[in-house]
Amino acid sequence: MQLIDTHTHLYLPEFESDRDEMIHRATTCGVRKLLMPNINIHTVGPMISASDKYRDICYPMIGLHPTSVEEDYIRQIEELERITPDHKFIAIGEIGIDLYWNKTHIKEQKEAFRLQVRLAILSDLPVVIHSRESFRDVISVLEEFRGEKLKGVFHAFSGTMEDAMKAVEMGFMLGIGGPLTFKNSKLDEIVRETGIANIVLETDSPYLAPVPHRGKRNESSYIPLINKKLAEVLNMDEESTASITFENSSRLFNIL
Repeated sequence: MQLIDTHTHLYLPEFESDRDEMIHRATTCGVRKLLMPNINIHTVGPMISASDKYRDICYPMIGLHPTSVEEDYIRQIEELERITPDHKFIAIGEIGIDLYWNKTHIKEQKEAFRLQVRLAILSDLPVVIHSRESFRDVISVLEEFRGEKLKGVFHAFSGTMEDAMKAVEMGFMLGIGGPLTFKNSKLDEIVRETGIANIVLETDSPYLAPVPHRGKRNESSYIPLINKKLAEVLNMDEESTASITFENSSRLFNIL
């Protein structure tokens, strides 16, 4: 069985003491590729170091996370754009709008998102979208780029059924992770309705660990737990859900 973790921040300090062991655990249980979204200009270095050390396993993205958008966002984005041609980034991410933690810079977040979507189109790369409590705002920006062959994934999807269908209608995948295993999660209904052709698996490690590890540090070796739950929800076997989500991810991020 082959799987891909399409969203892991494995370069963060939370993995400093056991990064080698964590990656070994992941690959041993079939998680062949680990895709790394960036956060800001300060995380690019550690992320690139991880991708260089674990070549053909860890793949980097480039982008400015919405919670890192402050008054200097244009300077940060310009710096990220400057280094983009120097590395083989597989996506522009993690980008978007976050209205959960702080609404102070909502105007700047929207403009930063807009600038980075444009960069994705110019670079012919998919986008990895963060849309916490901001789905409508995110969609309003994406609508500006209809017809521009933009593709990507709504990471850690937590919207409504209507939101899910809107995302799929616009050609985006849904990133499904640990919350699918949570009691009273409505993701099972969304997954059944949207269908496995529109799903990729992720951890968002070190965050959002699946049951039975909920509340603890998440890691990529837990992807099989998410895949198992997905298979259960869809009444499919685990080999099939693993194979289909692996192909979905490989195709989206062009890492076939």
